[in-house]
Amino acid sequence: MAHYKKIVNSWIMYDWANSAYITVVVAAVYPPFYRSIVKEAGFSEGTATAMWAYTASLALGLIFLAGPLLGAISDHLGGKKRFLAISAGVGIAATTALAFTDSMSYLVVSAIFILSNIGYSASILFYDSLLPHIVKKSDIDRVSTRGYTLGYLGGGILLLLNVLWLTYPQYFGLSGTTAAVKACLISVSVWWALFTIPLLRNVPEPEISLKTGHKSLADDVMKGCRRLACTFREATRYRQLLLFLPAFWLYYEAIGTIIKMATAYGDEIGIGLTDMVIALLVTQLIGVPSTLVFGRLAKIFSAKAAILFGLGIYAFTICGAFFMSTAFHFYILAVLIGTAQGGTQALSRSLFAAMIPKTRSAEFFGLFSSSEKAAGILGPLVFGLTSQISGESRYGIIILEIFLLTGMLLLYKVDVRKGIEDAGRKDSEAEASFL
Repeated sequence: MAHYKKIVNSWIMYDWANSAYITVVVAAVYPPFYRSIVKEAGFSEGTATAMWAYTASLALGLIFLAGPLLGAISDHLGGKKRFLAISAGVGIAATTALAFTDSMSYLVVSAIFILSNIGYSASILFYDSLLPHIVKKSDIDRVSTRGYTLGYLGGGILLLLNVLWLTYPQYFGLSGTTAAVKACLISVSVWWALFTIPLLRNVPEPEISLKTGHKSLADDVMKGCRRLACTFREATRYRQLLLFLPAFWLYYEAIGTIIKMATAYGDEIGIGLTDMVIALLVTQLIGVPSTLVFGRLAKIFSAKAAILFGLGIYAFTICGAFFMSTAFHFYILAVLIGTAQGGTQALSRSLFAAMIPKTRSAEFFGLFSSSEKAAGILGPLVFGLTSQISGESRYGIIILEIFLLTGMLLLYKVDVRKGIEDAGRKDSEAEASFL
């Protein structure tokens, strides 16, 4: 039991490690910094927001294309931890480089951010695919929500320190806001690298389920592509899973866009960086107990019911964002997002994990990750196009509400019990054929 807890706790620590990237870099500090670089190149406010949106969309578009292939190859070769370490290393190095981009061309800056996002996203794919291998089925919801809770706590602690740097830079030997922003970015890299170590040391590498062998890198890639094609064909046999994936894609389109565009949108309408970062810190702090509450709601009712409740809060929040005009409004919406965000994301991950066969977990999590990344492509793109066409991003919010409500309707139709039974039957068939 002690060994099992050590493995689970070490796995969870990667949520603590990587959440700093999304919290500080993507959601809080970097979007206004990026917009300032674009505006210095002579572009308007709306175009600066659009450029951030297009950059975020392109980053996720690339990982969307690569995700299932990476999952298939890792299932074929094994080495999920090795792939995670490489991906995280790329993300950490690129995040460090972002601290030195203020004098670079906005195109170079965009390329470096895209690289950091690809490294982060790929590492999450391999991280998620470890979950069904190390956790008992009865513990999946609890462990997944604990991971998101710890991620909120870790990201919140680092963001609190960053808020102090941004608010009182002179007390920390920093020359001003720009120097404080750079220090925040470097702190993310250090934090991310340091707290990845427990997973790499203590979580066991899952055994390769399909013993196929490999001759060369090209041969492995071709086999990975063939297995990817098989995964898509296999997925057609899981009716409930196929219903869940588009539901997830639609509602996460709204969630992912809010995360990536909140401070860029706030900066566009004149809300100060300090207010926005403090508001996002409030989101993190509220997210810790709220995510745990969602885990309990899943136990009492069901994971699906808890997700639908969280999405209802999001629907109200998106309506409010359309009318937002002051820092006070931003704080109110931050509280609402903090209430729903962590629990909704954590239970979506664990619900998906419960409905896939463990023997092909990385491949199916490649599909899940691709759905998540695809959800980040269209939403920011809508914001970008709206900013350039109308001069502001406000009207793109209406599209997000439509995405969210449609996703909720599809999720409501998913028969989770049937999906779990289908996955269990496939695992039993795989074990029988192997023996």
